[in-house]
Amino acid sequence: MAEEIVLDGILSDFESELIADKSVCGQRLDMFVLEGTDNLTRSRIKTLIESGEIKVNGDIKKSGYSLRAGDVVSIAIKPPVEMSIEPYDYPLDIVYQDNDLAVINKPRGMVTHPAPGSPKDTLVNALLSNLDNLSDINGVIRPGIVHRLDKDTSGLIMVAKTNKAHLSLSTQIATKECHRNYIALVDGVIKSDEGVIIANIDRNKKDRKLMAVSRDGGRYAETHYTVLERYRKYCLAEFELKTGRTHQIRVHCKHIGHPIVGDSVYGGSTKLFDNGQLLHAYKISFNHPISGKFMEFTSDLPDYFKDVIEKCKKMI
Repeated sequence: MAEEIVLDGILSDFESELIADKSVCGQRLDMFVLEGTDNLTRSRIKTLIESGEIKVNGDIKKSGYSLRAGDVVSIAIKPPVEMSIEPYDYPLDIVYQDNDLAVINKPRGMVTHPAPGSPKDTLVNALLSNLDNLSDINGVIRPGIVHRLDKDTSGLIMVAKTNKAHLSLSTQIATKECHRNYIALVDGVIKSDEGVIIANIDRNKKDRKLMAVSRDGGRYAETHYTVLERYRKYCLAEFELKTGRTHQIRVHCKHIGHPIVGDSVYGGSTKLFDNGQLLHAYKISFNHPISGKFMEFTSDLPDYFKDVIEKCKKMI
């Protein structure tokens, strides 16, 4: 067993093996690890299983995997990656700001918060330079971040400046009082004028960095759409999130056979645009976390997005 390091009650840089005997046959993997270790919560174990830091017989399994006698459960928790969060002097487009929150119009190409591979020049780094205060509920890596947008998704994102505001905005997202609407250009012509996509989303079994529709697990995901304009080979549509899963709109668009233009990761065409998905968070509405006043903000499509639409209109 490697040296055990405990940070804020969470094991780090830790290696161990647990062997399942007949007495635990049929038990869930996550519960087996929970009972066999100290300082690991069930949610932390789930994250470790998803990241491949907990394996069964050398293979990645799901949290609900039913153990068999003789299964070897290996635990190899990676050491934390130390990160220094430095302010980034970047002129953010601040749509609204008061003492409790801010609404930012995030540009395409900017990562929301620092992570391995993107340690600097993120929205969080820019927030540290532009705002006077940020909530600390999500720790030093994600201060103020209530929800996120993918790197190449542009548009509106809420930022909490106080913990009280953060809790309120997070609750509104969970209870669907907060509404988030997006516009995307997709491949092909959607036949229905409007519809609902309901399909669970889970980690892609072949590539854990990606997401995929899952028929035997995953998390419930619901997306509503309305067609705005139809072109010869493409379609402009509005999407509203009812849940907030990672890459949800992108995965759901692929699922219905209409991937987002520019989204080569999820099968989108790149003939018209090859610099990331044409997906824009154009509207967000919520109740102010302190006053309770209803607030709604909109953001116009970026110029590069409009240019592609004009090309679509000219197609014969």
